[in-house]
Amino acid sequence: MPRKYDPELKQRAVRMVSEALPDHPTRTAAVRHVADLLGVGAEALRTWHRQAEVDQGKRPGVTTDLVAENKRLERENAELRKANEVLKAASIFFAKGTRPATDEMIAFIDTYRDRFGVEFLCATLRGAVRGFITSRGYRAAKSRPPSARQLKDELLIPEIQRLHEEHYSVYGRRKMHALLKRQGWDIGRDQTHRLMKLADVEGVRRSKKAFTTIPDSGLALPGDLVERRFVADRPNQLWVCDITYVATWSGFAYVSFIIDVFARRIAGWNVASTLKADVLPLQALEMAAWQNGGDLDGVIHHSDHGSNYMSLVYTSRVNELGAKPSTGTVGDSFDNAMAESVNALYKAELIRQRGPWKTVEEVELATLEYVWWWNNKRLHGELGYRSPLEVEDAYYTEQESRLTPVR
Repeated sequence: MPRKYDPELKQRAVRMVSEALPDHPTRTAAVRHVADLLGVGAEALRTWHRQAEVDQGKRPGVTTDLVAENKRLERENAELRKANEVLKAASIFFAKGTRPATDEMIAFIDTYRDRFGVEFLCATLRGAVRGFITSRGYRAAKSRPPSARQLKDELLIPEIQRLHEEHYSVYGRRKMHALLKRQGWDIGRDQTHRLMKLADVEGVRRSKKAFTTIPDSGLALPGDLVERRFVADRPNQLWVCDITYVATWSGFAYVSFIIDVFARRIAGWNVASTLKADVLPLQALEMAAWQNGGDLDGVIHHSDHGSNYMSLVYTSRVNELGAKPSTGTVGDSFDNAMAESVNALYKAELIRQRGPWKTVEEVELATLEYVWWWNNKRLHGELGYRSPLEVEDAYYTEQESRLTPVR
C-alpha cells in the first residue's frame, strides 16, 4: 500500500532540496541526498519539488490549485449527473402535485438505495418533491412493525396481480375496484388505484383510429331502424354486427361479431381467412340463430353497408330467419357505434395484448376463449359492472317472478 506523507513533511523536503541545490552538481544528486536524510522516496521527492516549481511559476505545467479546482468540478458534475438520474426516475411523483404516499416513497427508495444511497435520494428529492420523506423518516418507517394497512396491502397486491392476469390484463381501476368488491374485499377506488400502481398493472387503452366500410353502390339498402339508439328492453330485440381483421404471419384473419344490444352479449362470431359472405358473416349469423332456437322473429339485425352484409346469400338468410334488416348511413361509423366499440375492445384486449399471431387457427382459438370470458366473466361498465350473462339471468328471473302468482 503506498505510503502517505504529511503535507508539512513535503513542504520541508521541498525547501531542503532548494537549499541543497547549490551544493550539488545536479538536481538529481540534491534530491537523493535530501531523500536519504529524510527517509522518503527519491522519485516522490523529485515530483514534489517539480510541482512546487510549477506552483511558483518557475516551470510550465498545471498548478496544484488548478488540479484541486478541476477535481472539485468533476465531483460537482458527478453529483449533478446522479441527481439528474434520480429526478428522472422519480418523475412519476412530479405529475401529482401533492405529497406522495409514504409506502410509494419507501418503495422508490428501496428500489434505488443500492445505486444512489438513502441520504442522497432523500436530500435530492426533498428539494424537488413536496413533503418527500427524510432519510431518518425512511429508516424509522423500515424499523417499525408493519401496520394493518401494510399487512392488507401485502395481501391485496398479489391478488390484484392475479385478477388482472386472469382477466386478460386489461382492467383499469374502475373495473378492478368492482371486481375486488365482488370478491368480498372492503376497498375504495382510490386505494385500488394506489395498489394497482404498486402492483405495476394498468388498464388497456383502445386505439383512437376509426374504420368505415366502403359500400357497394349497386345494391338496394334497407332503412335505418336504429338511428343510433343502441338500447333494448329485452334480449333478442336488437342485434348489431360488424367485421374486423387481424394480421397474422400467414395472412389476414377476418372476424365477424353479432352482439345482442340488451346485455352486450356476443351472440355469434366467426373467424375465417376470407371475407366471403357465405363463409364469414353467415356462419356467425347461423351460430347466433342456433343459440336462439333458430327463430329470430322480430329481431332487428343492424349492420353497415358492407357488401358482405348486403349480399344476396346473407340478406336472404336474415329474412328467412324472420329478422328485420337495418343499416346506417354510408361511411359513418357512429351509425354502428356499438359494434365498432366491441371490435375496438377485442383488438385492444386480446389482439394487441397477446400478439403477434402466427395463423388464422391461433386467432380462432383465442377468440373462442375471449368470447366466453366476454359473455361470462368480463365486467361491463355500461351494465353496472356486471357480465352479460348476469344481466340476462336477472332479466329472466324478473320475468319469471312476474308470472308466478303470489300465494
